[in-house]
Amino acid sequence: MKNKRGYMLLLLLLCGLLACGGPQEVEVCEQFPPIYPDYTEVTIPSNIAPLNFLLRNKPSQVEVSIKGKTTGLLLRSDYKVQFQGRRWRKVLEAEKGGTLQVLVKAKVDGRWIQYAPFSWHIAEERIDPYLSYRLIEPGYEVWNALQLRERHLESFAERVIADNNLTDRSCMNCHTYTKNDPSLSFFHLRGKDGGTILNRNGELRKLDTRVAGMLSSAVYGELHPSGRYGIFSSNVIIPEFHTLAEKRLEVYDNASEIYLYDFDARTVQTVAFPVSEGEKLRTFPVFSADGRSVYYCEAPYLPLPDSIQYLKYDLHRIAFDPDRRAFGTAVDTLYSANAMGGSVCHPKASPDGNFLLYTVADYGTFPIWHQETDLQLFDLRTGERDSLDRVNAPGSDTYHSWSSGSRWFVFASKRDDGIYGKPYFAYVDRQGRAHKPFVLPQRDPAHYDYTLKSYNIPELSTGPLSFDAGDIERIYRAGEAETFTRVEEP
Repeated sequence: MKNKRGYMLLLLLLCGLLACGGPQEVEVCEQFPPIYPDYTEVTIPSNIAPLNFLLRNKPSQVEVSIKGKTTGLLLRSDYKVQFQGRRWRKVLEAEKGGTLQVLVKAKVDGRWIQYAPFSWHIAEERIDPYLSYRLIEPGYEVWNALQLRERHLESFAERVIADNNLTDRSCMNCHTYTKNDPSLSFFHLRGKDGGTILNRNGELRKLDTRVAGMLSSAVYGELHPSGRYGIFSSNVIIPEFHTLAEKRLEVYDNASEIYLYDFDARTVQTVAFPVSEGEKLRTFPVFSADGRSVYYCEAPYLPLPDSIQYLKYDLHRIAFDPDRRAFGTAVDTLYSANAMGGSVCHPKASPDGNFLLYTVADYGTFPIWHQETDLQLFDLRTGERDSLDRVNAPGSDTYHSWSSGSRWFVFASKRDDGIYGKPYFAYVDRQGRAHKPFVLPQRDPAHYDYTLKSYNIPELSTGPLSFDAGDIERIYRAGEAETFTRVEEP
């Protein structure tokens, strides 16, 4: 009993000392604090790493009070606010499905300011705990210095899964998961010993996806939910500099077509689309959630680059029978560029089959260079289209992927400076409404100020990949890639 009383006295003394150290005379400000990243009024998953932030006006002291229904946090620091991971996780788990109120007080030029409080809404649904992305310079001239990395979203742990310093500086691109499954993914590894690296059930295969008569090797595409098939476009991709002062670079297809790969039979076939008028450019094919349809983008061929501003892609859907390896005889148009304006790129079906997420730019087929590029959400059940005003911002918003529960998606946004892409996460509630997104948290909240790399093609997965950069180097140098035989559609 004596020890218990002593402990209580010590605890009261510590609380008193902390209280004495807090702000005494405080001016009330009606504006939110000038924090970076902007984490005000966002919805977050309960398993996200701490939302560390800094105050741009660099106060000498900061006090942050976080209160929920049953728990809370009190943190005092300098202008960089960094939460302790264990305490952060306990609070988010306890307040899951509820709201945290965040109150920031800062000592600026010798006086204390209390800013308007803001909220963190903690969603019931968790996000897939792993994110992979390509780290790359945002300029065309240094594309050959890049890595693929994997980040654990519940902490700040990060590892390299492919490094082109180990593969003769060859380009690596288009890494994509199917159903957020880390054992079913691919990416293209270019260069003299490269190929498409297929990760299927933990086994890595190097594939030579080009056969006689094709425009190029496989480019944009996706794996079938079964893992047996891949749907890919073959493209002749042309980079050009703009003559317009406000534009930097344009990338477009001079020719493109879509092919189906059978990884078991090692065959490839041209997708026989219904006959249409004129030559077409077809690209960005992906499977529906159930694997029984293919979404793709199509535009009439135009003389390029002279007519680049008139090049606009529609969004189509065609049926696919995986048992017969055959496609339908009719095409559904989900987005008509002529009727609605804009050009569609990168369709992605939600894993539950309810939504299609894609980007719309003014024209063209390479939205990352278009500052006007925005995301749109198409409800496949109702046919309604959401312009995602709460998600989009000035600067391109694109390269998106879903979480396995279909309640979260991640995308690359250049909203901060128009140059560097960063991964942002947005929540889609049960009514199909998207909420204000937040950027990937970092241990040091100044991370994005000094990291001169773009986070390209962020992809969510339910677990870590089974390979690393050493495995990719070995398969790159292992010898000849598997080849495919050309067949006709049955």
